[in-house]
Order: sequence, then C-alpha cells, then structure tokens
Amino acid sequence: MKNIKISTITLLILALLSTVAKTQEKSVTAKMPLNELQQQFVDLGFGMFIHYNIPTYMEDDWADPDASPAIFNPKQLNTDQWAMAAKSANMSYGCLTTKHHSGFAIWDTKTTTYNVMNSPLKRDVVKEYVTSFRKQGLKVMLYYSILDTHHKLRPGHINASHIKMVKEQLTELLTNYGEISALVIDGWDAPWSRISYDDVPFEEIYKLIKSIQPNCLVMDLNAAKYPAEALFYTDIKSYEQGAGQHISKETNKLPALACLPLQANWFWKSSFPTTAVKSPAVMINENALPYNQVYCNFILNVAPNRDGLIDENALTALKEMGKLYKPGLALPKFPRADAPIISHNLAKGRPCNSSWSNDMDIMDFAVDDDFGTSWHANPKVDSAWFEVELGKKVPLNMVVLSRRKAVQSSYVLEYFSNNKWYPLLGGLHQVSSSRINIHRFARVFAEKVRVKFDKTASAPSIAELGIFNEGI
Repeated sequence: MKNIKISTITLLILALLSTVAKTQEKSVTAKMPLNELQQQFVDLGFGMFIHYNIPTYMEDDWADPDASPAIFNPKQLNTDQWAMAAKSANMSYGCLTTKHHSGFAIWDTKTTTYNVMNSPLKRDVVKEYVTSFRKQGLKVMLYYSILDTHHKLRPGHINASHIKMVKEQLTELLTNYGEISALVIDGWDAPWSRISYDDVPFEEIYKLIKSIQPNCLVMDLNAAKYPAEALFYTDIKSYEQGAGQHISKETNKLPALACLPLQANWFWKSSFPTTAVKSPAVMINENALPYNQVYCNFILNVAPNRDGLIDENALTALKEMGKLYKPGLALPKFPRADAPIISHNLAKGRPCNSSWSNDMDIMDFAVDDDFGTSWHANPKVDSAWFEVELGKKVPLNMVVLSRRKAVQSSYVLEYFSNNKWYPLLGGLHQVSSSRINIHRFARVFAEKVRVKFDKTASAPSIAELGIFNEGI
C-alpha cells in the first residue's frame, strides 16, 4: 500500500511538472500582435550587425562561390568577445550572417556539405554566437541570404530543390537555436539579385517562419525597390545607407531599420586594423539617436577578423559609443501601420487597358513590377480609367494603388464578374493625397479590376496597381 501511495504521488508530481512546463512553453511562444513586436524592435534602438562568413577570408565582400571551406580557419574565434563588445556600446542585440550570397553556412546544417563543420574550425558558429549574446542579456537575430551562388540559387537556375533547401535551412535556424527575435533576409527581390517573390515564393516562406516562431519578425532588405510608405514584403522597413537608402526624418511613419558598416566594407579586410573607423560621435549623434526618434532602429556592422576576433580599433570605438548612447531612452510610439503585403501580385505582367495615355507612358508601365515607371493619363481626358485583365475568375481581397508622387485625387474601384461591373468598397469615392493607398475588403471573384478617376487638376497616373488574395 505504501509503495502504491508513493507511486501515485510521484505520478501526480510528474503530471504537475509537465503542466507547468507546458504552461511556461506557451507563455514563451504565445503569439503577440505584430504592432507590439514592431514597437519592441524599434525600442531596441541600437544593435550590432556581424558580417562574419567565408568572405572574411577574401578581399571581396561577394566571395568566390567555389571557395574551399578550408580557408575558413579562425585560430581564436571568441563570440564572447563579440557580445561583450556589443554590450560595451550599450547595444541591445546582435545579428549574424548565417549564410551570405556565396552560400557557405556557418551552422551545423544537414542541407549541404558546404558548411562550417567541413572547415578546419568544425564548430557551430551560430550556436556559439547565440549563447554568448544571450549570456550578456542581448537579443538574438539572424541574417540569411536567399541569393546563393554556390548552390546556383540565382536567376535562371532556380528549381524546386532550391525552395526545399531554403525551407529546410530556415527550419534548422528557427528550431535549433532558441528564440530568434528577427530574421533579416537579403538577396531577394532586389534590383541587384533579380530573384523575385515568385521565383522563391515569399508568402510560403513568410508563413513557414511564423509557423515555427510566431514572434520572429521577418525583415527583407528590399528598400531599393519598394516605396517607403508601406510594408511591402517585410515586417520592418529597412534602409541600407551605404547603398544610398536613407530614412526620412520628416515623413517616416513605419517601424524601420537603418544599417551602416563601421568601416568601408561589410566583411573584414586586411586594411581594417590600420584604417580609421567611422566617428563614434557621428554614429550615435547623427544616426542612432535621431533615427530612434522617428521609429527607426540603428544597426552598426562590426566585422570580426580572420582569427574570429574584433580588432582593437573597433573595440575602442564601441566603448566610445557606449558613453554617448544610453539605453532606456523614452522612444516615441509609431502610428499603427497597415499589415505587410505578403502575397503574389495578381496584376503583375497581366494585359491591361486604359483611357488615352500620355505619350509613351501607356498601360503596361502600371503592371511591370517597377515603381520607377508609370502609366499616365493624357491631360485632355476628363475621366480617366485603368483596368487589368486577370484572365479566368480569381479570388482577391486587396488592391494597392501606388503613385510616384503624392497628388490629390479621387477614384472608385470596380471589379468585373459574370459580364457585369460591380463596385468595391461600397462604391465610395476614395479621396487621397498619398503615394500608396492600400484597400482591403471581403473576398470577391473577378475577371478584371478597374480604377475610375474623377476629373482632377492634374492627369492621374499609376506606378503599380497591385491586386492580391491574402490570408489563404
């Protein structure tokens, strides 16, 4: 009887512990509203980008895709030093290049032999990085390149096996290393990468990430292509300052990220130890602090050297930044943003028609996936219109109207189905002076979509007409 009682008590204790563990797990993984996650990211204020990968061992940031893993051979790799350096600058997080454009993975991946475990190091750098940064109380983010020249994941070569590899690699990174606050993605739908969100399906990848870690922000570095007024294919708007992308301190209303390297390159070069770093005062007083006041987080790249250590001149600069940047600053709350656009644009490349166009700026410019070109109505047309043919009847629940300039205009949206035009948005006229107008509505099935403009002081134009079916 005594043994039975003990066994019963043991089972009850085990059941209780299991319940507690599950409750704790749920509390950690409970999905938070996106706007709260975005605000948390903005409030982080200042972080360390860490470009460390096989290009570290070359004089080019874009490494030879056939470079041997044998060159990845740090003798003193110390991720604790990286984390303490970030802490000395009063940074709040780090972000490490798990895989750059040449495809070398610096974690213990099962997806390819082109990885750090087949280098002389034979250590999982991602694992060491996340451990070190968490030990210092810092948040952990990861960088991942879609463009992968070693595995021929590049224009003209992409197939189903590439999509499978991307999904498997992201699953590893989001499953094996604890909570990842954000995934910074590069080389995807940028003018220089030429890999579209159709070649590698954005919505599928986005939903995969959120299914594994619902609170992981997805940041695609695509500001070179998409307008600043909306979150096109990203949870956070990004600005690579070295590439000429600069946030507007006067007009930004979106949660944002601005990045800059401490020295001339993103990856370490042999000149770094003897070349002056960027001014700590400029990095803080002209970047981090003013950006934080316009809903923008500033991430500064610090590149470890070929021994796996941060150089002394960079360490000194980071300590100086720590004297100028104090955490816990009261930062403004950004205005609640529209949800990100994540699905395929049904209008992209489709046949279209319009009222009389101005000169050569005819219909196809509004569906060419280029925000730098536009369809322009001829100024002599009183009531201009533009329509897109979707072919067979398709479901849709969002229309995004993008213009190159913010101009006052009034228009109505309609859809064509069963040989008849029907009003969208209750047939109400939409009056706008914005460059980007996002309209979400109950799903309809349409063969065409039309925009009808009222007579305006200036002829209307459309840079891109986006038609989407989100949430499927």
